[in-house]
Amino acid sequence: MASDILLSIDARLIEVILFLENEPVSIERFGKLTGMQDTQVRKALEELDSIYHAHLHGLELVVNNGQYHLLPCGELHDRLRDCYGRKVDRRLSKAALESLSIIAYAQPITRREVENIRGVASDNIIRLLRERDYIKVVGRKDIPGHPSLYGTTRKFLFEFNLPSIAALPQMSDIDRARFSKDEESLHED
Repeated sequence: MASDILLSIDARLIEVILFLENEPVSIERFGKLTGMQDTQVRKALEELDSIYHAHLHGLELVVNNGQYHLLPCGELHDRLRDCYGRKVDRRLSKAALESLSIIAYAQPITRREVENIRGVASDNIIRLLRERDYIKVVGRKDIPGHPSLYGTTRKFLFEFNLPSIAALPQMSDIDRARFSKDEESLHED
């Protein structure tokens, strides 16, 4: 019976990569890291997923936007939340979370536009968010000086457990009105 639960070498390799990468991994990335064909990777992922489900492991294989990662199984979330909470909340200040939310809702957006909405300089916060890979330069604005335009990354989606940017919670009417007013004033400058 023990042989029934043994994983193939390919599935074990995929499992170790998921553990070591510690972030979502695409089929293409698995292929680059292992030299395996897409069909081999998919078969190994299916094998790994079936073993996790059949034998009630503490982890489950989750796919989100074509990216695979290991997460604690759903029934353990409440028990783990007290010990570990949200990693992001402990790592980002209120000002950083505020700036990140502005970028998430208004992307693509320039640093100056973020500062105009917040009312304070945001150079250091933008730098921190880039260093932590929550935001990235997604282009340049077609105005004098061609400032960088910022948008969120896959890591942002992963950390906030969002399948896509469209899954962000809706803003309240008050927040939406304030945000729209702030955005309109940006375009008048």
